[in-house]
Amino acid sequence: MSAAAATPSPVRVEYLQPTDWQKARSFSPAIITEGGRIVWLAGQTTLVDLDGNDISGKFEPQARTIFELIRRTLERAGGTLGNLVTMTVFINDPRNGDRFVQMRRGYFDEGRDPCSALVTVSNFARPGCVIEIQGIAVI
Repeated sequence: MSAAAATPSPVRVEYLQPTDWQKARSFSPAIITEGGRIVWLAGQTTLVDLDGNDISGKFEPQARTIFELIRRTLERAGGTLGNLVTMTVFINDPRNGDRFVQMRRGYFDEGRDPCSALVTVSNFARPGCVIEIQGIAVI
């Protein structure tokens, strides 16, 4: 059965109130869901933007493109980025952590940030990748 053919059940989503520090870092401490379908998203990387331009080694263009690719995947599953309840973000340079937090704010409604882990790694499977995002959504 394709993802589009599945009939989702009603979803109830509760965001636990974040501390001021958690708000500043743009993530929720916990999200409780009932109902719906769980969508497990594979880790997403890219070396080209949506127009096919090389973005190897470029943090912000890769991050923006990855969010768009995740958005498209979630649409295929019947959801939106707003359905993302947790994400694990891997970066190869800890100096990009604060910039990622700032960028992430632009993708989620205030008070509806996903849970998140931000991990620094030494390398990725493909040279030129500087960020990878995987996540879980409930639709």
